[in-house]
Amino acid sequence: MPDTHDLSLILKSRFPIVTLETTEEPRVLELLGDVCRKDRLALFAWSVTGGLRRHGNENHLMNTQDLAACLRFIQATPQQGVYVLLDAHAFMADPVNTRLAREIALDYANVSRTLVFVSPSISLAPELNRMSARFALKVLDLAGVRQLIVEEFDQWRKDGGKVTTDREALEHLSRHLVGLTSDDARRLVRQSLRDDSAITREDVRRTLAHKHETLGGASVLSLEPDAADPSEVAGQANLKRWLDRRREVFLGVDGAEHLDVPKGILLLGVQGSGKSLAAKAVAGSWGLPLLRLDIGTLYNKFYGETEKNLRQALAAADGMAPCVLWIDEIEKGISTESGDGEGGVSRRMLGTLLTWMAERRSRVFLVATANDITSLPPELLRKGRFDEIFFIDLPEPATREDITRIHLRKRNLDPAAFDCRAIAAACAGFSGAEIEAAIVSGLYEARARSQSLSDSLILQEMAQTRPLSVVMAERVMALRAWAADRTVGAD
Repeated sequence: MPDTHDLSLILKSRFPIVTLETTEEPRVLELLGDVCRKDRLALFAWSVTGGLRRHGNENHLMNTQDLAACLRFIQATPQQGVYVLLDAHAFMADPVNTRLAREIALDYANVSRTLVFVSPSISLAPELNRMSARFALKVLDLAGVRQLIVEEFDQWRKDGGKVTTDREALEHLSRHLVGLTSDDARRLVRQSLRDDSAITREDVRRTLAHKHETLGGASVLSLEPDAADPSEVAGQANLKRWLDRRREVFLGVDGAEHLDVPKGILLLGVQGSGKSLAAKAVAGSWGLPLLRLDIGTLYNKFYGETEKNLRQALAAADGMAPCVLWIDEIEKGISTESGDGEGGVSRRMLGTLLTWMAERRSRVFLVATANDITSLPPELLRKGRFDEIFFIDLPEPATREDITRIHLRKRNLDPAAFDCRAIAAACAGFSGAEIEAAIVSGLYEARARSQSLSDSLILQEMAQTRPLSVVMAERVMALRAWAADRTVGAD
């Protein structure tokens, strides 16, 4: 196993202190037991409840429950080997314990005693850090997850249970368990089996929520519960075709390994034209979780905290991979028009984002939406940052018909009972959001009149509406003119 090899290499490198942050304590002790047996090293483990014990021996060494007493015992013994200190971080604020650990480390050349600190979180004093090596257990990859699921299915059948699986749900579950610890992954698979002896889409949603919380994403990223089905998006045939060509490559389907993994897209368009819906449809068409980052929520008045919040958000997205990260209205957080009045926060935010975009290795597909691309810095827009920049224009007549049908069906109305072509013709210049608003207003009017929604009521609401393309005609025309030769049309 790679973990065994890597840990053995660290111990052979003669570091007097090793730190290992994890919640998988039994797995660590089993791993250290394997390494020490192979390398013929004595292995001891300490906890505040059990004191210091030789691994595999239930009898503890006398008077070693106190960490200071344990460290003094280790310092005095000529026994070479590995001494594991479980959850000792709570006692390392005591300068006596820090000094004892340092003296043991400084004496390593005479007696090779390695202190291994194992805790969910470890923060050692600077004088110990410089003498320590950090080791991290490898998280599950896709092959490891699939093997784990097979083991759990076999055990469930041995216990007399039956397993029913939705093949697509099982594949999604497998991908979303990647990156979790083996203990967490096993618990989630067992929970799914004990719930209804089946792997379903509900199990996938539960796994995503657990992973989101475990990786600390809840404080900086929102996990969108329902990604849009591509059928809910009218038009945008070019964008849908582009996404369909890259789906298997991003998901790592066998045979696509030689192609570069897609990085992301920027969606530009008139307000209300469907950029947000298109972002949700990316996740829906690829069967991936959708994480939304509202850049405005990252800002903090204290120096450096805003960039720190962004780094945490991006790290949480990396942990949720494979996923789609949606940054809505990106120009509001990263803009060339910010100036120095805010202390250069926007520029530092840009630097943090650009570094992540260039260096990330995780399968996080970035979808950024913008209403005003002219305020974005050119270094964000150059080729290589995004795979493509798509422009979502005001819908054409055929697309307006589709939008009308979609919003009628969403409200349990039969589109065949309406003249969708006449409605589409009457709302030239309307965005998708404005068409929806007219239908909603028509429903309110129909209720007030105690009658059913009709073509005439929808047309009446449209006649009373002045769309954004009229109210802000100059700005909308300028945006469309700018995008004509600089972007790829979504339709």
